[in-house]
Amino acid sequence: MTSQPQPPFNVPPPRTWDARLARRLVTPLVNTWVTPNHLTTLRLLIGLAGALCLAHGGFTWTNAGALLIVLSNFVDHTDGELARIGGKSSRIGHFYDLACDALVTVMLFVGMGVGVGVGSGVGAGGVQIGGTEVAPGVLGAIAGVAVALIFFLRMRIEEMVGKAGTKQASVGGFETEDVLYLLPIVTLTNVVMPFVVVASIGAPLFAAWVVIDYVRVSRRSAHLAADTANASETR
Repeated sequence: MTSQPQPPFNVPPPRTWDARLARRLVTPLVNTWVTPNHLTTLRLLIGLAGALCLAHGGFTWTNAGALLIVLSNFVDHTDGELARIGGKSSRIGHFYDLACDALVTVMLFVGMGVGVGVGSGVGAGGVQIGGTEVAPGVLGAIAGVAVALIFFLRMRIEEMVGKAGTKQASVGGFETEDVLYLLPIVTLTNVVMPFVVVASIGAPLFAAWVVIDYVRVSRRSAHLAADTANASETR
């Protein structure tokens, strides 16, 4: 009689509730052919399907897309947990995970913008900015590009100072990214257009803050490298 594989004792429990559930679900996969990259790919496919549904427009499609995005966001935790408890971590897998995270998030905002522009029950028309009407798809693209920049800079920061430098805020077992679990509320209440507008403003502002943080970390890393080199020359 065989028992289910147990997580290694030296792996600390996850901080967030969804990651804890994800660990329970992937524990039976530790000694199987399933790899974290398989789960990352599954997360990517579900996320892209959700973005396409959002881009289709219409109440039914938009809500289906929101549910798929929520599912994709949860599955995103499974690859990391499998890598940790199964000893299957790899640098390539980590960057593949980051790339998929960025692509799904970008397509999420672009899809929402395009879906709003379709005007099939979730709002139509553009937004007046300085006397010029800006298409919702453009606003979604602005938010998406800002998000892509955020992911890239956070990846560079992580390379310089480690994962601690990009650690998300956590309160009550929830992280910043868990706000995506509220996406179905946005679609069910038909406030997709205001959400896209807010995202097109908030994402670039947050990207600007990440740029400042990146510059600060880069300078600090350069100073530490210079100090280390000087100390070595002195010795």
